[in-house]
Amino acid sequence: MRCSNEFHAVDGYILLTQPPPRLRASFLEFFMKKLVVFAAALAAFSATPALANEGRADVVAGLAFGGGSELYAGIAGGYDFDLGSTTFAGAEASADKIFNGSKILWGVGGRFGVKMNSRGKLYAKAGVNFGGGSELYLGAGYQLKFNDSLYGKVEYRHTLGGSALNFLGVGVGTTF
Repeated sequence: MRCSNEFHAVDGYILLTQPPPRLRASFLEFFMKKLVVFAAALAAFSATPALANEGRADVVAGLAFGGGSELYAGIAGGYDFDLGSTTFAGAEASADKIFNGSKILWGVGGRFGVKMNSRGKLYAKAGVNFGGGSELYLGAGYQLKFNDSLYGKVEYRHTLGGSALNFLGVGVGTTF
């Protein structure tokens, strides 16, 4: 049974087959406003500088020394925050394995540095290692981007505790 051009009756229910013109216009107006706001937000967030606010993950290998020399390898992940056009600060977590030792040194810390140019970062770092005891560490490094997402780095760390270990390593990583 047909009630009108916009309504349809089925089993005692009246169904709306096409919204009234006024309802269609208000829905389209609502949808278009949301679309414009979304497009403006997308444009604003996609126009960020290349070195701004980026996550990173890397692998490193090198020499651990202080009472003997041993090879080590490790992984690290972190996030750097822009503090302006020339400086940044970041947080990171790491795990290092000294090959002649049985334990893994876990670490959490931060780094602060300067952008040397559009591809390089020079930084100082500090944090704490744990895994059989907790020791503070200090260090420094240089990170150089090879392309938009791949970088290399050289880094030095010194632990400030009973082990007094030094780590000198090179690494490669990716930004995201």
